[in-house]
Amino acid sequence: MSTIEELARRVKDSSIRLAAVGTEAKNKALARIASSLIERKKEIIQANEEDLRRSKQENLPMPLLERLSFGAEAIADAADGINDLIKLEDPAGKTLLATELDDGLELYKVTCPIGVIGVIFESIPDALVQIATVCLKSGNGVLLKGGSEAMETNRILAEIIREAATKSGMPEHWAALLETRSDVNDMLKMDDYIDLIIPRGSNDFVRYIMDHSRIAVLGHADGICHCYVDENADLDMAVDIVT
Repeated sequence: MSTIEELARRVKDSSIRLAAVGTEAKNKALARIASSLIERKKEIIQANEEDLRRSKQENLPMPLLERLSFGAEAIADAADGINDLIKLEDPAGKTLLATELDDGLELYKVTCPIGVIGVIFESIPDALVQIATVCLKSGNGVLLKGGSEAMETNRILAEIIREAATKSGMPEHWAALLETRSDVNDMLKMDDYIDLIIPRGSNDFVRYIMDHSRIAVLGHADGICHCYVDENADLDMAVDIVT
């Protein structure tokens, strides 16, 4: 069994246990993750500075460098986002429909976790925090593959999230971090362990994922974005917004 396959198997096994965890316990784990991000922000910032330094040397465009940056304010915002997530209703275990088929025989339609979700996302550190915590809240295991530019930041964030969740009683291997392109190609073959893949990126990238895996893919197509400009608007500001 390959390393990635073993990793996926562990996440799958943990996802089964995670699906049975109650709302209060999951929220407790989320709260601990939020506080751990603040407590260990110096480690996060140090890792992020290393990613920024390397990316500048590799001439990463300025807009992408700005998205890669993850300082104290962004960490605080991420923690606030988790605390907002805690306040939301648990999406799992919610009864959507109940039908009486016969005397003493009732059929219920109840929401449940998907299982294991593989998410491929850009070099935006906050994305890892959001994806991992939403998966935890919904009771899903997750395989995380972020952009290589954020390698060091993603490592420390994944470590903090897993450690905090485990200390709160969550299954140890509910989340795992992938780091290379070959890991992605291996992941596409893991239909025995992964239930859904969510790729974030260009249409060509999403199409590649869909064409090279038997796993269900939650893809997307080009959207159409409109911007209405009132005759009394600041035209210079409008130009900045749309460009």
